[in-house]
Amino acid sequence: MERAIPVLPADDLSVAKDFYTGKLGFEVAFEASEDGRTGLLGVRRGTIEITVDCPMPGHGREACVSLAVDDADAYYEEWRKHVEILRPPKNEEWGARTFDLLDPSGNTIFVMGPVR
Repeated sequence: MERAIPVLPADDLSVAKDFYTGKLGFEVAFEASEDGRTGLLGVRRGTIEITVDCPMPGHGREACVSLAVDDADAYYEEWRKHVEILRPPKNEEWGARTFDLLDPSGNTIFVMGPVR
């Protein structure tokens, strides 16, 4: 199976790990770090995978990842209890139901599901 796995920059791997696993319900797929603060972290939740890289020089900051999910409202209801959501779900004119949030390093997590 071919797929793309986004790589997001982080300021501190331990903060990113707590955010993705402790707040968003991802599990650790792999971790390569000597000090817990720098290195690579792979997380997964179902078929969604993200790699976090700290430090990540030369690749820009404030990245964005889009997560295609079956039910944006279900993710919103789960995640809003643990993290600040930038805006609640809304139906987009282009045919998706979306909401978004920021991770601790300023990366946008853009969640898209079918229109309700």
